[in-house]
Amino acid sequence: FTRHKPQRGGVKVKQDQAERRSREESREKQWKSSAPNQYLPPSPELLFHKLCKRSCKKEEFSFTLNNLSAPNRYSTPTIIMLALRSRAAVVARRARTATSKFPSSRTLPQAATSVALASRRQYSAPSTDSFSTRSTVVQLLSNIGSKREVQQYLSHFSSVSSQQFAVIKVGGAIITEHLESLTSALAFLNHVGLFPVVVHGAGPQLNKLLEDAGVEPQFEEGIRVTDGKTLAVARKLFLEENLKLVEKLEEMGVRARPITSGVFGADYLDKEKYKLVGKINKVDKGPIEAAINAGCLPILTSMAETPEGQVLNVNADVAAGELARELQPLKIVYLSEKGGLFNADTNEKISAINLDEEYDYLMSQWWCRYGTRLKIKETKQLLDLLPRSSSVAIIHPADLQKELFTDTGAGTLIRRGNKLAIVSSLSEFEDLQKLKDVLVRDREGLDARATVDRYVDGLKNQEFQAYFDEPMDALAIVLPPKSPSSLSNLATFTITKAGWLTNVADNVFAAIKKDHSKLVWTVKEDDENLTWFFDKADGSLSKDGEVMFWYGITDGDKVKELMTEFVTHGRSMLGDSNLEARLHRAARAATGMSATMAGQSGTKQQASGIKQEASGIKQEASGIKQQARAFSTSARRPTARSSQAVRSTPSGRGYATTTNPNPPFGKQNSSNTQPAKVALIGARGYTGQALINLLDAHPNMDLRHVSSRELAGQKLKGYEKRDITYENLTPEDVRRMEEKGEIDCWVMALPNGVCKPFVDAVNEGKGPQNSVVVDLSADYRFDSKWTYGLPELVNRSDIAKATRISNPGCYATAAQLGIAPLVPFLGGQPTIFGVSGYSGAGTKPSPKNDVENLTGNIIPYSLTDHIHEREISNQLGVEVAFVPHVAVWFQGIHHSISIPLKEKMTSRDIRNLYQERYAGEKLVKITGEAPSVKAISGKHGVEIGGFGVHSSGKRVVVCATIDNLLKGAATQCLQNMNLALGFAEYEGIPLV
Repeated sequence: FTRHKPQRGGVKVKQDQAERRSREESREKQWKSSAPNQYLPPSPELLFHKLCKRSCKKEEFSFTLNNLSAPNRYSTPTIIMLALRSRAAVVARRARTATSKFPSSRTLPQAATSVALASRRQYSAPSTDSFSTRSTVVQLLSNIGSKREVQQYLSHFSSVSSQQFAVIKVGGAIITEHLESLTSALAFLNHVGLFPVVVHGAGPQLNKLLEDAGVEPQFEEGIRVTDGKTLAVARKLFLEENLKLVEKLEEMGVRARPITSGVFGADYLDKEKYKLVGKINKVDKGPIEAAINAGCLPILTSMAETPEGQVLNVNADVAAGELARELQPLKIVYLSEKGGLFNADTNEKISAINLDEEYDYLMSQWWCRYGTRLKIKETKQLLDLLPRSSSVAIIHPADLQKELFTDTGAGTLIRRGNKLAIVSSLSEFEDLQKLKDVLVRDREGLDARATVDRYVDGLKNQEFQAYFDEPMDALAIVLPPKSPSSLSNLATFTITKAGWLTNVADNVFAAIKKDHSKLVWTVKEDDENLTWFFDKADGSLSKDGEVMFWYGITDGDKVKELMTEFVTHGRSMLGDSNLEARLHRAARAATGMSATMAGQSGTKQQASGIKQEASGIKQEASGIKQQARAFSTSARRPTARSSQAVRSTPSGRGYATTTNPNPPFGKQNSSNTQPAKVALIGARGYTGQALINLLDAHPNMDLRHVSSRELAGQKLKGYEKRDITYENLTPEDVRRMEEKGEIDCWVMALPNGVCKPFVDAVNEGKGPQNSVVVDLSADYRFDSKWTYGLPELVNRSDIAKATRISNPGCYATAAQLGIAPLVPFLGGQPTIFGVSGYSGAGTKPSPKNDVENLTGNIIPYSLTDHIHEREISNQLGVEVAFVPHVAVWFQGIHHSISIPLKEKMTSRDIRNLYQERYAGEKLVKITGEAPSVKAISGKHGVEIGGFGVHSSGKRVVVCATIDNLLKGAATQCLQNMNLALGFAEYEGIPLV
């Protein structure tokens, strides 16, 4: 958007503003007339003016209009929302002064005619003002995608009745944390004439209210057990949350109607087991249709009633699913804070899931568990009963417009899709005539069918791979590289409108990328889907109305060669492999023949054309050989955009890169929504107490059993979620509990050499689910069957899929983090001088935890062959020397690590290396100065600093501090528990 310099001066300002608006409008009309298929976004001032000029008084927005002139003052969404709110203010003012003129959604006059009602059934808004708003918002939407995409999807959504556009399920957390984003997104949809049906829950708010009321939430198989008291709290809460959403929409000028009953009919799901929980058996869409006919967004709660009038609690996801089965909408949208589903192996958002093609594969993946697995299974069950055109999107509310109106989307799109077929010979096609019909469709030219016949005949003796879905909405033919070339050639790619709208094109292209690491293809410059091809390519070059695309070439010299060849030879560099080129040439030949010659001479020209087509395959082979000269095989991530040179643009569903090769698993990676049942074996020590405090503050950890032989029978202190008494659990008790599936995670906080009988008991009693065991001792740190749990250095997906995790030692954690980034630059053996507070010596009295003995003193111990020396060396893959000491403070460790370097480095170089390696790590802090034990005590992370480099540049001293009871033990244990149990990695860990 254009920015304007601020101006001053009363009347002059108004005159300048009017002149500027006139210039903008003239400029826009002139630009559109010269390039009708393109879109030039208006300036923020003009956009605001368009939205407000027919509904706002000058004095109501002149101040804002002046402010908009200041450069970089407001973003486009802010401008739009200011405008919409201005309209809302006017609507509210007029409603107060003339209620009969603008009746509310709840007091519509009964005399409305059927014609008036019918006019509101479709998406078009009833007033001229709304038409203007729709047009302007369409223009704004064009800034998040191409105009072709926006118009295409609007047309698609407008092709069905209003209630069949979309069902949007809103979680309670969205209303609490993202109400502004949610209502803004719904306002956008409403102002382009769309009427989504909104169903909301209030789970997190309900948990908090029940806790405040002294009612402990109970779940059975993931379903909330709802007694009378719980239902009373839930019903009141649902009404409040519904009203909050409706009032917020009304403030923004969007007419909304609360529908809190009368839609869902239900029977008891299992009265004995779940009490007042319903199973929906009937959906009455009458109240929804009435709301839409009145021009209102329907806002529903997930409550149902029995035939006798008893209100029942229903899961909001279930309610949205049942509503979708009844309405059969084009889109079902689940709004999520995470913004989609994530693949924990790659730590990336899943862009799209084609169930027919990928369901079995996804169900076999380790990370497809807990809530992720349940969501995919429920979505499949839902979509199996809906038209194939329906799809489910899981997105953040702020990304709603991008998901709905662009090909690339923003969250995770789940659709049935069609299984893809991949064939490499004509005999594998069941119907060869259907193939020819598909290749002919939408092709221009007088000789199209004859050209296609010749093209298909030529494939008989040509290596190729054809990719297509069952109805052939998308068909691609790829020719493999010819030696010495390494580039495959996309010879033809034909897609129907349905193929674009249902994203079959993406599915086909993804299959091509799996089989062909490098690809080149050409597209006409006026192709309406050109932007889609740009998103799929690493680079492009335009010449004479043709655009060449490629991906998979990383060598700049090779890219230059390819571009030079295209500039010299154009599309002909690919020979006659491109069907579109042959059709275009045949059409030109046929047109030229009819215009200049007739009879015999025309026959000769046609014969010449046929001869040329017949030799096309031969030309193609030489063309392929000419174009590519030993290009490299690695793929690169796109980074820049240009229409005339290398165009590197990330896919619309791509994600930002990081210098950290093993980034943290945030909330987007969490898959478990149910509390995990935890048992702690050995809770007497300092580490056990620290872990109990962390579990008490964790929203999803439910401590059920605490075992300590010395404290058996005493009440556990420091845990407020439930009353727990210390037990003295035996290995037999553990085996029995494991058989019954009573525990999700066992934490062994025992001294070295003690926990094996308990671990064996868990293994022997393996129950219906494989519970997780986290051992805080050193017993399994060298066992290859166990996963070493240092998330910052060990692949997080390995920890997330593990069921047996060995927690690292405190000294070892800080030392490894302090050395790891420099391992590739080591010039010798690192030496670690470590000093720990006396809590590291345990609770059993000894000289190493005797304060009187330590006062004014420092005690070295295990000067060689300390178990942590072996642990550090084993994990880093290099030998280290470790000299431990104990000092008079209670908790905290300081390491001074002397590291020889094989090449000269500066302090700045080394510090940058550490900052890049630990980018995004919330429990690792890099500082310039040497960190102190006093500052780290009671903190949950590691601080690394100092970076003192010797004058030779060949040795550096790195300092690292850690709290031995927290990140050195309990906090790291909780990190590992979170990862293995499917929660966000830092859940329950205080971050500062």
